[in-house]
Amino acid sequence: MLARGIAVLLIVSTVAGLGASNVYANVSDSTAAAALRARYGALQNQLRLNQFQKPIYLDSRESAESVAGDIYALIKHPFTATSAALNGPARWCEIMMLHVNTKFCRAITDGRAAALQVHIGKKHDQPVDEAQRVDFDYRVIADTPEYLKVTLIAEAGPFSTRDYRVILEAIPLDSGATIMHFTYSYGYGFAGRLAMQTYLSTIGSRKVGFTVVGKQADGGSQYIGGMRGLVERNTMRYYLAIEAFLGALSTPPQAQLEKRLHDWFAAVERYPRQLHELELREYLEMKRREFRRQQADRSAG
Repeated sequence: MLARGIAVLLIVSTVAGLGASNVYANVSDSTAAAALRARYGALQNQLRLNQFQKPIYLDSRESAESVAGDIYALIKHPFTATSAALNGPARWCEIMMLHVNTKFCRAITDGRAAALQVHIGKKHDQPVDEAQRVDFDYRVIADTPEYLKVTLIAEAGPFSTRDYRVILEAIPLDSGATIMHFTYSYGYGFAGRLAMQTYLSTIGSRKVGFTVVGKQADGGSQYIGGMRGLVERNTMRYYLAIEAFLGALSTPPQAQLEKRLHDWFAAVERYPRQLHELELREYLEMKRREFRRQQADRSAG
């Protein structure tokens, strides 16, 4: 039972990187855009001076029944190109597939409704039918010249997890760059929290996030662990997937996948303490097979 619980938790921790809290729900597009612009302005010091050495601010929070994280970032891509690239369920499948634990993603469009069937599993090769499937409703809440908002929402996940919410917001800067806010949350019941605590006290006990909470005896940074550490790792993995996806847009279509794979892996390896899982050869071989499997599914459909 312990081994099974830990295995399920590894799936849950990855799916955690797919939930989101709707910070600007039930407000007009202009109000939400203004709120994001104000938040960006308030974070100038954190965006300029941080452990990432790039304009990124990462935060996380935890309650008795949920965990959440946010990334605010300056993206050096024009808003029009960014908005177009991140507006479409098939494009989000391409983004999610860069993560080591995403085994398969199918985008489904039926009239005005769209959904993503995401299969989450181990960090090594795994048949799709052995991975956990999570169904996300995909919606474009706002798509204007001044504001983009995309949400992915799943009511339930494995091991009593629930309320997965992905939200991405973006607005243009006068400089031609884009301000992005990527935020997520998910909830869990007693069984899910127990499994996570078991994982975090055993094989996940040495894993950490990015928030610095103190100094070690040798003077090095002490990073946050536990649930917040877990959620920060996956927040960063998916944000880096968005970066890699956008960064390959100027590459010829036939070369985009390889560029995304190499760029995502290189970005992850900048933070080995938190994010290292596989060697480059292992990652590339696995992902090439998984993308071929996904392409075969599209062709059959």
